[in-house]
Amino acid sequence: MRDHSTGRRGFEGVLMAVAATFLTVSASSAIAQSTPKSASDLAIDAAVPVPQPVDLPPPSIADFKPETVAAPATSTDTKTEAKIESTPASDTKAATTAAPEAAPTPAPTAAAPEAAPAATATAPATEPAKEPAKEQATKDQPAEPQKAASTVPAADQGVADKLRETIAAKGSRYFDRKAERAAVEKFYEAREYAPVWTSAGALTAAGKGVIARLKDAASDGLDPTDYPVPDFAAATSPETLAEAELRLTESMMDYARQAQSGRMHWSQASADIQYPEHPIDPAEVLANVTTAKDASAALDSYNPPHKLYKELKKKLAQLRGESEGPVVKIAEGETLRYVPARKKRQAVTMDDPRVPQLRAKLGVAHNPDSTTYDADVADAVRKFQRSADLKATGVLDDRTVKAMNTPKRDRTIDTIVVNMERWRWVPRQLGAASLGNAYVILNIPDYTLKLMQNGGQVWTTRVVVGKPGKHATPLLTETMKYITVNPTWNVPPSIINNEYLPALAQDPTVLDRMGLKMSRNRDGSIHISQPPGEANALGRIRFNFPNKFLVYQHDTPDKNLFGRDERAFSHGCMRVQNPDQYAAALLNITMPEKDYTPAKIRSMYGRSEVDLKFPTAIPVNITYQTAFVDDDGKLQLRKDIYGRDAAMMALLRNDKGKNLEAVVAHAQPSYARPTRLPPGVNVAGDYTGSAPQQGLNFFERLFGGQQAPPPQEYRRQQRYTR
Repeated sequence: MRDHSTGRRGFEGVLMAVAATFLTVSASSAIAQSTPKSASDLAIDAAVPVPQPVDLPPPSIADFKPETVAAPATSTDTKTEAKIESTPASDTKAATTAAPEAAPTPAPTAAAPEAAPAATATAPATEPAKEPAKEQATKDQPAEPQKAASTVPAADQGVADKLRETIAAKGSRYFDRKAERAAVEKFYEAREYAPVWTSAGALTAAGKGVIARLKDAASDGLDPTDYPVPDFAAATSPETLAEAELRLTESMMDYARQAQSGRMHWSQASADIQYPEHPIDPAEVLANVTTAKDASAALDSYNPPHKLYKELKKKLAQLRGESEGPVVKIAEGETLRYVPARKKRQAVTMDDPRVPQLRAKLGVAHNPDSTTYDADVADAVRKFQRSADLKATGVLDDRTVKAMNTPKRDRTIDTIVVNMERWRWVPRQLGAASLGNAYVILNIPDYTLKLMQNGGQVWTTRVVVGKPGKHATPLLTETMKYITVNPTWNVPPSIINNEYLPALAQDPTVLDRMGLKMSRNRDGSIHISQPPGEANALGRIRFNFPNKFLVYQHDTPDKNLFGRDERAFSHGCMRVQNPDQYAAALLNITMPEKDYTPAKIRSMYGRSEVDLKFPTAIPVNITYQTAFVDDDGKLQLRKDIYGRDAAMMALLRNDKGKNLEAVVAHAQPSYARPTRLPPGVNVAGDYTGSAPQQGLNFFERLFGGQQAPPPQEYRRQQRYTR
């Protein structure tokens, strides 16, 4: 509750003063009228000094508010009220003393009765009293807080003003990505829109560093034309300097984003690629580059840090610095072919004036001046076609001639560039930090698997990968959580639909002869499996890293395929040549105290599944490296078995008007299982499985009870244009 006692006392004091004044004036008037003063009395009165009346405005209703505000008074009226409350007696005396001055004139007698209503009604104040009240109120009001002085140098203030105006009105013209635009706005606002790349119209050290890195973008396999550098020398006005400032910030942001994540999103290349996203933080990029001692090095740090990437960068620089000398061009002409002799048919040769050039270019030393397209020349053409990823027919057609006229150096450069691009997709941290950065890396075109730890190779083996086409092994990064000894092979739905059901239609006994069991699940779908054993399609060990493509690494009973140079024969899974050694190496990294050996692993072989779970998961990185540098520092090139290099280079060269960074939504893998059998094929019985697997779906049985990954949600991004 509020205490109104103070306000009430003030109100009563004012009433008493007004009443005393009224009574005094009335009494004086009555005396003056009833008893006229003598000349001597008037002389005495004239000699006695009379106090002058106080020049105050008439009381208003505001002076008699029942509640008192605790805030300090800021007006003349409030001060007057406080004065009345504190000294009512003196005010009464002043009012009483002021009354005799009005005695000689009858007018105050008539005006006096109006003083009482004035205490309760608002009376308009006279103009002379109003002005001093306003001045006093202005003096009493607290001063407005003054704005801090600008920290922008005077020489840059004009540019700062233009930056503020341009960012507010046209920011989206420079930064079409919302997160980047917001980061840029906040960055410049925090520095009061002072330019960062120039000072007093001259380039700063940060500006020079960024420009140097953008101009050298080609050294990292990027296209410098994607990051235009404005002409600061021609920028002489605040408007042009602000424009150049934002253009350089835009190019810097584009470079950092594409250096880290790639010029193209991996979904643009194929549907069977799944790497974790690692986009830049625009605010971090701005803070890092603009505050670094070396802005060029700071911007360069967004390129992949991997050793294999840096080695490719060195080889790229070497190739671009080399000169192959004049290129021998093979003229276009008719298709040349050689048909070898068969039985009674003689060999068929062709003569052409271009053949001597072919012999010289392909290194055919025999009969260098001969114009005959014979077996030696056809074999040399066939060898060239293999090296150029062309079909090795030995026929000199237009496509082969075009490939021959393209310098080998240029083809190698293209191969290195697309491999550097793919390195931008993989995680920056390949391994498990708590395990000495341990990880598995598999190179599909090289058909090899390596186990790495502490920056070095721990173990390696040969692998068999998926066939080109729909069975291609996917590119991905996942974590291996455990291995299974004596696995059951639960046949994937795609193999059941595409292979086993058609085979059953031809031969209802085919599954029995293969050692497979067919049953029907509780939901009515068909389930085909192969129990553990030496003849199991997965061999003795399965290495589990659950993923949406339903692929894994495993042993195989077909060991003969490992002796071949090209080993793309599987349905997408990766077969490991020495699985017992692989398992022991993995377990000794995750559980070194257990002291696993290949012999100890083999001792577990039997008819029952055994899961060996890792305390810490090990990342598995499936890559596609058609160009890499070996341990001896030599550049190695591999055949583009899936055609990924050609597809990526075509996209990178023909991206006009297309945003390659946008995510492409692909159809997700289907886990649907077949429900209908071919006519005449019967199911042996309902599938029950072992006790722990009852009620599990296919994905859970495949990976030992793991939950199927949720479908990857791809948001169709707005297509941006520069």
